[in-house]
Amino acid sequence: MRGWGAAAAVELGLVVLGLVGAVLSWRHGIQTTTFAAAGPTPEFVATRYVAPWLVLAAVLVALAGVFAINAVSRVVRHSRDN
Repeated sequence: MRGWGAAAAVELGLVVLGLVGAVLSWRHGIQTTTFAAAGPTPEFVATRYVAPWLVLAAVLVALAGVFAINAVSRVVRHSRDN
């Protein structure tokens, strides 16, 4: 693998890591709490959104997209040159 191939492989690895990190941070960003029934009040589930985790997930997805576009452009550019 030459320089362009190694760079494309590293970028694709960063895409995978970015997407895994985005999924993990998204899961931390949505927290649910179940409140038990008390007398006439029924049971309900409250959902809390934690903004910093959700913003981190969005940033990681955006960066993964940029790396994916760059890796594809490297491969396409190299295939056109040969």
